[in-house]
Amino acid sequence: MFRKSYTSHSSPFRGKRQQFRPYHRQKTVDVSLLVRKTTQSAAQEIYKPEHMFSDFLMSDELKQNIKDRGYTTPTPIQDKTIPHLLLGKDVIGIANTGTGKTAAFLIPLLNKIFFNRANKVLVVVPTRELAVQIEEECNALAKNMQIFSVLCIGGASMHNQIYKLRRDYNVVIGTPGRLNDLKKQGKLNFALFNNIVLDEVDRMMDMGFINDIKFIISHLPNDRQSLFFSATVSREIQTIIQTFLKNPLTISVKSNETPINVDQDIVKINGRQKLNVLYDLLSQEGFDKVLLFGRTKWGVEKLAKQLSMKGFRVAALHGNKNQNQRQRALGEFKQNRVNILLATDIASRGLDIDDVTHVINYDLPESYEDYIHRIGRTGRANKKGIALSFVE
Repeated sequence: MFRKSYTSHSSPFRGKRQQFRPYHRQKTVDVSLLVRKTTQSAAQEIYKPEHMFSDFLMSDELKQNIKDRGYTTPTPIQDKTIPHLLLGKDVIGIANTGTGKTAAFLIPLLNKIFFNRANKVLVVVPTRELAVQIEEECNALAKNMQIFSVLCIGGASMHNQIYKLRRDYNVVIGTPGRLNDLKKQGKLNFALFNNIVLDEVDRMMDMGFINDIKFIISHLPNDRQSLFFSATVSREIQTIIQTFLKNPLTISVKSNETPINVDQDIVKINGRQKLNVLYDLLSQEGFDKVLLFGRTKWGVEKLAKQLSMKGFRVAALHGNKNQNQRQRALGEFKQNRVNILLATDIASRGLDIDDVTHVINYDLPESYEDYIHRIGRTGRANKKGIALSFVE
C-alpha cells in the first residue's frame, strides 16, 4: 500500500498537423485535484460480466485467438458492445482509455469478415502509436483466419503502404492525415469500406483533425456499419455523430472520472532544483517502470539526456522522433530494456503498456482531461499505480 505523502515536511523529496485545439477542455489544472488516495475496496472491485466470450456466436478460430490472448472474461465495454456489434448495429461507445475498446470493436468485425470476405474495415485513430497498437492486436486476433491488415500512418514509408494496399486486404488502420493523403493520390478508396471505426474522437478533435474526419465521412458508402468511440462528447462531436451514424445505440461505461486504482499526490519543489528533486525521486525503491511526462518535445529530449548521463535507463517519445525511433522507444519500455519512458502528451491516450508503476508529471498538462489520460497509463488491470505531479 502506498502511504507516504510526497507533500509532507518529513518527506525526503523537498507538431505539424497535430496542433492542439482544446474545444471543450479547461485550460488550467487545479492542484487540489491532483491528490487522491485509492481505497482497498476500490482496488479490489471486479466487474461481473453478463456474457462470456464463449457465449458469443463467433468462429471457433476467433474464440481460440481470444483465448490465446489471455482474455478470459469481457471487460464492461466488451460485454456491452460486442452483442450489438455482432448484430450489425451502429454503436457510440463512451469509455475511458484503457477499458478494452480495441478488442471490443475488433472481435465482432473480424468475425464479420471471416464469414463474408466482401467486408472491409477502416479504423481511424488520432496517433501513430495507437494505430500500431491496434494493428498488433488485429494481427493477434486474426491469427490463422486469413485476414490481412494495412497500417497507414505518417512518419513511415508511403511507398510501402501503397504497395500493401495493392494486395488483398480487409482491414486498414490509420491516422486521418495519411489516410486522406492516400485518398487524394487515388491509392485508397473510402467507398469500398462498409465498416468504419472512429476511435478516440475527442483526441482527434483536440489535434485539429475535424476537417480530415469530415472528409473521410463524406466519401464513405451509405450502407455501412459505423462505430464511434470517445471519452467525452462535445457539441462539435455531436455534429459528427449526426452525420456519421444511423440510429446508433449509445453505451457508456465511463463510471469514474479518475482511475480508481491510482494513488495521486504532488511533489512540492519549494525553490529547489527541479532536476535534483527528480533524481532523488527516481533513485528510491519501487520506481520500477516509470512513465514521465513533459510539456515540450525539446524539454523531454533534454531531460532524457540528463537522466541518461546520471545512469538511468531511459527512452524518449515525442513528435520530433521518426516512426522507427518512436516504435523502438516504446518497444524498449514495454520489454523492460529501459525502465523510464519520457514522453509528451502524444503518449497519453490509448497506449496499452503493462505494469507501469508510476506516472510522473514533470510538467503539468494543459488541462485536467489531459491529466486523467496521462495517469491512466498506470493502475491498469486491477493493479495499483502511483501518479506524482511536480508543483512549485
